[in-house]
Amino acid sequence: MQKPLNIGMIGYGFMGRAHSNAYCKVGHFFDLPYRLVLKAVCARNADKVRAFANQWGYESVETDWRKLVERQDIDLIDICTPNNTHAEIAIAAAEHGKMVLCEKPLAMNAAEGRRMVEAVEKAGVPNMVWYNYRRVPAVTFAKQLVDEGRLGRVFHYRAKFLQDWTINPELPQGGTALWRLDVAAAGSGVTGDLLAHCIDTALWLNGPLTTVSAMTETFVKERKHNLTGKIEKVGIDDACTFMGRFQNGSLASFESTRYARGHKALYTFEINGEHASIFWDLHDLHRLQFFDHRDAGVVRGWRSIHVTDGEHPYMGKWWVPGLAIGYEHSFVHQVADFLDGVAKGKPAQPDFRDALRTQYVCDAVLESARTGQWVNVTLI
Repeated sequence: MQKPLNIGMIGYGFMGRAHSNAYCKVGHFFDLPYRLVLKAVCARNADKVRAFANQWGYESVETDWRKLVERQDIDLIDICTPNNTHAEIAIAAAEHGKMVLCEKPLAMNAAEGRRMVEAVEKAGVPNMVWYNYRRVPAVTFAKQLVDEGRLGRVFHYRAKFLQDWTINPELPQGGTALWRLDVAAAGSGVTGDLLAHCIDTALWLNGPLTTVSAMTETFVKERKHNLTGKIEKVGIDDACTFMGRFQNGSLASFESTRYARGHKALYTFEINGEHASIFWDLHDLHRLQFFDHRDAGVVRGWRSIHVTDGEHPYMGKWWVPGLAIGYEHSFVHQVADFLDGVAKGKPAQPDFRDALRTQYVCDAVLESARTGQWVNVTLI
């Protein structure tokens, strides 16, 4: 008998849709210990949040998140709001005994993140951050190969996340949809938005980063602000490149930008080891490229592994081998893993403490870019 678990979601934008879709689908494909109930969705615009609730099947709406976290009929709070609201909502939710799921990055900075970690750990509530790329089957399979020692000693980890949607200097900053360009709402630009994904995956696959050297650039220095109507200084980074060193001795190279014309969401990573290398590309997300130097020389070369077999991570829950799944399924997998962990008393990663490690790297990257110096990463 499944126990009902009532979800209260805050925010109804892009991530709100992605999460709602996951809640609706997960029970059809995974054997869950809970029956998910879309109990309430919250946003400031009453008309828009009612329309969203009707479309996705939420039973009720709120326009004040404080009322939502106080409701006795809510078990889990899902935070899909701008970064500057994560800490206040998450801490309040934890104090009211709610499970907490939070969009990435965890917070505006590590100081906020620490307060969030302290709150959920003090309350003893299950918690998780939506670094969904871990749950792409090919990426999870890459983790399996690394953990099996297939690569041997790792020498290099390189990643990039390229977009081009902010090149237009007439694009305003702030407000709905464009809060990511407003430093007061986002905290940073591509570092917290794009590189945070790359960093989370890297720490998961290759262990802690210990030191970094970074540079950032803001190509458009001033933009009209949607909330004030005035031309204001742009405080976020449009591009960031950094190098670093992992605790295992391997070298790091990361790049992110919103000024790479022709790229909408090019996220790739490659790991080079003494025995083998792996490469993954979000644009071809169901494939993992693998090179093993131990193969006989006459057949040695990169192989393209179509990660759709029932023995591959998660794929036994979906279709028959050869039929691919997509971006949205990574969120379904995250919900399934979270609920399985809650039932077993050991919530799946990344939890708030795990996401704080990524926050420390982001802070070190931004500090290095400001000072022009190498910066050591705080390890926890």
